Amino acid sequence: MLSNPKNAIWEAFLLTGVVFVIGLLLGISYENGKIDQINEYYADSEISLTDIMAMNKIIDTKNLSCEVLIDSNLGFADKIYEEVRLLEKYEDSGKISDGMKLAHKKYDLLRTFLWVNSGETLKRCRNFSVVVYLYEYESDDLIQKANQNVWSKVLYDLKQDVGRDIILIPIAVDSNLTSLNSLVGRFDIESFPAVIINDKNVLTKLSSVEEIKKYL
Repeated sequence: MLSNPKNAIWEAFLLTGVVFVIGLLLGISYENGKIDQINEYYADSEISLTDIMAMNKIIDTKNLSCEVLIDSNLGFADKIYEEVRLLEKYEDSGKISDGMKLAHKKYDLLRTFLWVNSGETLKRCRNFSVVVYLYEYESDDLIQKANQNVWSKVLYDLKQDVGRDIILIPIAVDSNLTSLNSLVGRFDIESFPAVIINDKNVLTKLSSVEEIKKYL
């Protein structure tokens, strides 16, 4: 005897619903695991930054060399740069909650502190450059996204070419951070993405590696 077609439809509908809910819960669990990993990285980086800033506070009383100061800032910059690349890799796989967005904002705050700290070091030690890349994280404009991707690639190539002579700090300018807004407000920037070199030269038009190197 054939089963009732109506029952079969409801059974299929129920099975589909169960599979969807299980898939959603597994997806959330997977993303929460990634967020936990990113938060562990962040906590460690936060400690590292506090340590560097504390060290800079004793510059006047301890004979710290420029090499030590630059190495500490450079090491921290490279550390969070790689961590944020991992975060963005997770984001590219698809966002389910706002956890990734919050983690990104926390890293933008760390990088803002790094910008301030590196600027203070730059006043004393002139044998390196600080390159701050400001972009819009929340932009839905496909042309702007493509432009920002090209900028990111150029700056990555610059870092590979110049190496330890620069501290590269990418920051999402639309993170709604008061400290970051105050820093950016010092410059007459009308559009983004933009690059600020050594707190004085501002580039808003896409440039090649060789052109950027002229400002270092």
